[in-house]
Amino acid sequence: MASPFRQRSVLPGFGLSLGFTLAYLGLIVLIPLSAAFLKIAGMSWHDFVAAVASPRVVASYRLSFGVALLAALVNAFFGFIVAWVLVRYSFPGRRIVDALVDLPFALPTAVAGIALSAIYAKNGWVGQWLDPLWARGVGKLATVVPWIDWKDWLGGTLAFDRPGIFIALTFIGLPFVVRTLQPVLAELEPELEEAAATLGANRWQTMTRVILPELFPALITGFALAFARAIGEYGSVVFIAGNQPAHSEITPLIIITKLEQYDYRGATAVAVVMLVASFLLLLAINLLQKWSRRFSAV
Repeated sequence: MASPFRQRSVLPGFGLSLGFTLAYLGLIVLIPLSAAFLKIAGMSWHDFVAAVASPRVVASYRLSFGVALLAALVNAFFGFIVAWVLVRYSFPGRRIVDALVDLPFALPTAVAGIALSAIYAKNGWVGQWLDPLWARGVGKLATVVPWIDWKDWLGGTLAFDRPGIFIALTFIGLPFVVRTLQPVLAELEPELEEAAATLGANRWQTMTRVILPELFPALITGFALAFARAIGEYGSVVFIAGNQPAHSEITPLIIITKLEQYDYRGATAVAVVMLVASFLLLLAINLLQKWSRRFSAV
């Protein structure tokens, strides 16, 4: 029996193209990642734990992963709405709005961070109105639920505190959700909604039982991409976060700080922890995608 790899194809060159693909991925992805693990191979277990589990580093883990998760969830909700409007409706300026979605892709992250800081600062165009409302809301929460330090969790101001991190991560993550959902929505025929309405389904039933099951795998993909992008974001966050140790300091900034202190092994150890955690989270999300496809197929 002939091997399937020896079968003739309309497009020849499988062996050469596969070899080029593996060589390119190895050079660009596998070798740099392997170098990170080799860098920490000479560290003792005590030194590794001391580098990755200090209170300051652990606080940065909680902040980076927690705010990235929250921003990705918000982007999944509003990104679905934006994609739905751009695909399902025609209105003046739709192409301009569609182009604006890609702005976080094209804009340098440092420029985005500076722009967001200027806009949401206390004297910024938006911050001068929203910042007092935010501080007042946090104060009311502290009055209603006094046993929780809301100012520590939510921050006292929008810019240069934890809310600024959330704003920046939401800004850079939205296009991933929108661009992932748009082609799936475009292929979803409006006749499905009309058929559901003909069979007596109301709008809520049509959305939850007809539309969302078809979009769920793409929505999970967009969420995963936004989440992964937000975890490693540095340029746009560092300008608006405030960078207070153990409070508004993200993990990428910890890595940069260690590099500036010539602690190369410590920086690599923290980077490896972030790499492994991100890989495990993406693996879990991919398994969830696979399960959702099987569930929708049934």
